[in-house]
Amino acid sequence: MEAIVFTGIQATGKSSFYTACFFRSHVRISLDLLRTRHREKRLLELCLSTGQPFVVDNTNPMRTDRERYVAPARAHGFRVVGYYFESAIGPALARNQARPPEVRVPERGVLSAYGRLQVPKLDEGFDELHFVRLADDGLRVEEWRDDI
Repeated sequence: MEAIVFTGIQATGKSSFYTACFFRSHVRISLDLLRTRHREKRLLELCLSTGQPFVVDNTNPMRTDRERYVAPARAHGFRVVGYYFESAIGPALARNQARPPEVRVPERGVLSAYGRLQVPKLDEGFDELHFVRLADDGLRVEEWRDDI
């Protein structure tokens, strides 16, 4: 059983990474899709109670945001893996602006997430952490370094 928690501001490749790597194996828990914390909590509880692997595809900028997924997953015996998406503000704002209007995030939302961003740490309860960088040829997963 695996729980995956993404961290990164908007327009850093989180949803694309989910689709490329986990679409066929993990349920996607996303506020963009579910729209309310109540629905999100219900889907999380279902995954936990049934042992269904899942990915939390939200910005999760702060340790306290990630805690709402990490602690229950560990309590249910899940292996918890984190992916931190490189969150450089300039490129993210440019990618966001290039999105179709119906999926574009207001600039103040991206800036707000960036202002609250705390890089995840293993001591939050992760069994593994990975660093994801957008490259010209796609998304690259790199080994975790403490200096990120």
